[in-house]
Amino acid sequence: MHIHILGICGTFMGGIAALAKAAGHRVTGCDANVYPPMSTQLRNLGIDIIEGYDPDQLAVVPDYVVVGNALSRGNPLVEAVLDRRIPYCSGPQWLSEHVLHQRHVLAVSGTHGKTTTASMLAWILQDSGLNPGFLIGGIPANFGQSARFGESEFFVVEADEYDTAFFDKRAKFVHYCPQTLVITNLEFDHADIYEDLDAILWQFHQLMRTVPGNGRVVINGDDQNVAKIIEQGCWTGVDRFSRAGEGELNGRFTDLGERRIEVADASGTSASTTWKLGGMHNLENALAAVAAAQSAGVSVSQAVDALSRFDGVKRRMERTAVVSDIAIYDDFAHHPTAIRHTIAGLKKRYPGQRVVVALEPRSNTMKMGVHNDSLAESLSDADLTFVYRPAELGAQFDNNLASLGSRLAIFGDYDALVSDLEEKLLAGDQLVFMSNGSFGATRQKLTLALQNQKTRMGTSISFE
Repeated sequence: MHIHILGICGTFMGGIAALAKAAGHRVTGCDANVYPPMSTQLRNLGIDIIEGYDPDQLAVVPDYVVVGNALSRGNPLVEAVLDRRIPYCSGPQWLSEHVLHQRHVLAVSGTHGKTTTASMLAWILQDSGLNPGFLIGGIPANFGQSARFGESEFFVVEADEYDTAFFDKRAKFVHYCPQTLVITNLEFDHADIYEDLDAILWQFHQLMRTVPGNGRVVINGDDQNVAKIIEQGCWTGVDRFSRAGEGELNGRFTDLGERRIEVADASGTSASTTWKLGGMHNLENALAAVAAAQSAGVSVSQAVDALSRFDGVKRRMERTAVVSDIAIYDDFAHHPTAIRHTIAGLKKRYPGQRVVVALEPRSNTMKMGVHNDSLAESLSDADLTFVYRPAELGAQFDNNLASLGSRLAIFGDYDALVSDLEEKLLAGDQLVFMSNGSFGATRQKLTLALQNQKTRMGTSISFE
């Protein structure tokens, strides 16, 4: 079957393309912006990509068109597909019908931590010899790819609450029918789609209705909003993980630097290990992954041991370079809660060293000003904050950050931000770039500028 994918260079749709190719289909696709790394990954798989949405690409009529949720009515290629009555569906629907329908689906949902938790879970299953398939909204470093068909009944999917397609406004995750459902946490997000938190909770309630009675629901026992989902109706056994010691699975750090974790089940049986991550949010992610892996028959001790070999996820606190004792990180944080957790984790791991944040408020929710009131508080523990302000964010955005005082610098130009950063960074700084986009290549530009500066002084740079 010839499948043509519209919006193929997004992480999710690129993953769909890889899975369709692995299933033996001929796969082609198109996107408005064709650029690495996804374009490289797809072409390495032998998938032809067309830039743009010109209807002429339908001259060779595909058997089926898979439509990404970035496409809408009025797009010339969408209109051509409809006019010519070419069969089409959404990415989540195709995934459900062609990959997930006969698998033990382990779906990881929630506002924060989905990508890291799903990556941890996939790695735990792999390390335990279960060879799972997966589709994740990021690239787990242990696998080097965002999607894999897998060789067993188990399939891990990052279950996003964003809407499905222009013709299907349900959340993506209602298509997945998981046997094991993880809910990491819940708070308001995606203000461009959902009016308030209750609207999001309603979607999660629909997801809960799809989990079979003989399945398993794994939830954050410390999250009050998640508890509301269970109260609305649950027909499946529930396992709670907790940092407060009140769940079926509990976890804690056993050292001040958060380099060693201990996980214990309700019977008191425990396992511990050192790991490469840090932060209370990642401890929660780890507990969720360990609990979910139990539904696939992996013991707590096996799962915790696997975490000692977990290498993290690209763009999730990924240390990309160290230039003369200045550590540079790339992070996807774009919500006040994630920003606060990231800063707190760095402070714990590197006590006495400055944490410097470069932030691009790029998400639709952030641009709508929904998080204006909480953003300054989330940045309050950073020693310095450099913010690129998109043109659509006005003076009120600046006013809401004014409490940061002299520790704040706001820019309307990427290069000016890089220049000021270069001037103010000191040896020992932990510098993290936070954005859910490319951030104007500021991280790469700053790294190169520091490299040139230090080379002139006779020092060197190392890339992670």
